[in-house]
Amino acid sequence: MSKSLTHIDDDGNARMVDVGAKAETLRVAVASGRISMTAAALEAIRAGNAPKGDVLGTARVAGIMAAKKTADLIPMCHPLALDAVNVDFAFEDEAVTATATASLTGKTGIEMEAITAVSVALVTIYDMAKALDKGMVIGDIRLIEKRGGKSGHWKAL
Repeated sequence: MSKSLTHIDDDGNARMVDVGAKAETLRVAVASGRISMTAAALEAIRAGNAPKGDVLGTARVAGIMAAKKTADLIPMCHPLALDAVNVDFAFEDEAVTATATASLTGKTGIEMEAITAVSVALVTIYDMAKALDKGMVIGDIRLIEKRGGKSGHWKAL
């Protein structure tokens, strides 16, 4: 197998990358995504009148919990001792944008934790508001910034 495939050993088997010799550095990742919906559903969420209660508060907690469980969900992720995870929301025209920021001092990146936090926060919004709009669309989930580690600072265009 090619040595450039970090998660494949010489026999073609999946493996977790050994980060034991890497230096610990401050690492931060920011991810975002959005869920579009009808104006009525958006207004109910904004007003706190959704049938299941506090949609964004519940989604925030779900996103934070998901970041903490990323290694249980993504096979080759290392379990990380997170320093902080924040999930914030912004209202747009007929959409809610979620942004997650995750940080730690460690030996490997934290991008997957930020992306997982955003993904689960958005799915939770769907679950909490599906009685108002079953046609909501989740999308645009992506890493928007990463700092720390060997590759340094990266920011989406």
